[in-house]
Amino acid sequence: MGHHNRHFAGDRYALSGAWSPPTSSANFCEEDYVVSIYVAEFINSLTNFAYVYFALRYMYGRGSRGLFAPKSDFMSISLLILGICSFLFHATLRQTLQFADELGMLLLAWSLLQGLLTGRRPGGYDLAINVILAIVFPVFAAFYVWTGKIIYHATAFIIMVVVMAARGHHLFYWRNPAFPTAKLEVWRFQGAKALGLLILGYGLWNVDLELCAQLRSLRESVGLPWAWLFELHGWWHILTAWAANVLIEVIREVQEELTQEKANGHLNGHANGKSDGIANEKANGAH
Repeated sequence: MGHHNRHFAGDRYALSGAWSPPTSSANFCEEDYVVSIYVAEFINSLTNFAYVYFALRYMYGRGSRGLFAPKSDFMSISLLILGICSFLFHATLRQTLQFADELGMLLLAWSLLQGLLTGRRPGGYDLAINVILAIVFPVFAAFYVWTGKIIYHATAFIIMVVVMAARGHHLFYWRNPAFPTAKLEVWRFQGAKALGLLILGYGLWNVDLELCAQLRSLRESVGLPWAWLFELHGWWHILTAWAANVLIEVIREVQEELTQEKANGHLNGHANGKSDGIANEKANGAH
């Protein structure tokens, strides 16, 4: 039975919180309002700061122009939005914020997909990809909110992950001309690492879902703070934030390499043009 069919409104304090009663269709194994009446799922909420941390680390890292002028790109903004939306959802268990959390996941996947599919190529290819994604995402978002069926969200997310994996495989194994070997070795390892973290996080999410009764008994027996280590949906947040950050860094490096290739191509073309011109002048002078 999926998490969208399970609800823990029967938890001891589920109806005593500041945001009670829960209205979301999704509710996870962490017992509601045990730590604070203001935060429905304490660990599931706090672990979303992993997304915020990785987003802000980039925004205020090297190249930042100060507190009020951070550097940013689509991927870092999407990561930040997901962290905020997911925190608010787990803190309140409101249906509206569940939609915000789930659409935030798709937004992040969309930003990664856009980064992988566009390659600063000449012509209208990149523009076409951006236009298609810019149309498909809001249309699907409206459709999903209208239906409220999480199976559509899960299907869309899986499709995007598969497309990203296929695109990464093409870039790192089949692309001609290939990227420099040293960079490829690093990117292949990082890509595999990101995929492994994502799979591990998804596995823990499902253990948290399917073995909730056993996990709750274990948490009660070990007591706080060690019990928090067994809030496995929280590990999904941490591991997926880590995986997304690894993949984002690879995408940025690939985009930089493509930009450099394009610049070198222009320079080589300009140099070849000058050489051809000089050769033609010499030939004409000889005549």
